[in-house]
Amino acid sequence: MGIQLHTPKIEHLGAGELAQFLQLPVAIIGDELNRSQIAHAAIRPLQRGMRIAGQALTVECMAGDNSALHYCLEACWPGAVIVCDARAHIDTAVWGEVMHTCAQRQGIGAVAIDGAIRDSSALAASALPVYTRGICPRGPHKGWGGSILGPIQFGGVAVNPGDLIVGDDDGLIIVRLTQIAGLVERCRARIAREAAVLQKLRGGETTVQALEMPPIHNIGR
Repeated sequence: MGIQLHTPKIEHLGAGELAQFLQLPVAIIGDELNRSQIAHAAIRPLQRGMRIAGQALTVECMAGDNSALHYCLEACWPGAVIVCDARAHIDTAVWGEVMHTCAQRQGIGAVAIDGAIRDSSALAASALPVYTRGICPRGPHKGWGGSILGPIQFGGVAVNPGDLIVGDDDGLIIVRLTQIAGLVERCRARIAREAAVLQKLRGGETTVQALEMPPIHNIGR
């Protein structure tokens, strides 16, 4: 089975726009997007303290096969976030130190695998962020096929090439380009509102008082 390389037209975001999203918590963005488009909770950052904001270089692999991931490293651009649907298969790693080394040289911004990785100590020590569903020492096969730069699903969320991927210690969120207008401003306003609530809590109010929730006897009326 062959590997299909799609050639979509991707609208690349500017460095300044991406930098703004680096300052926003994934949780806040998710709240502004109606708690949607957040990848499955099982997909976790390998390193703590990393923040990412970049556009999706989508890859679809057959379970236990990483051929498409190898070829995507020849179709990448600096700052791209490799977002791989590896069928949530965690008993065979599709990403490891060899590919990670190449990705760093190519200027990849982050790697997200809905599947498994290996060589976790080496990857965790690198400056290239990794998100993964699992870790397994078993190596992959090659040659079963896959696709690059096509629409995929990742952690239960539809992802198109060029979608904005934002990540922090909590996890990953996928933002469609059509949702970006005004999103930064709305997130900043929400952060300010939450800061005001925290100030009230430090001043002695309860969460019910600070959030101006109705009295308990009115709930359900």
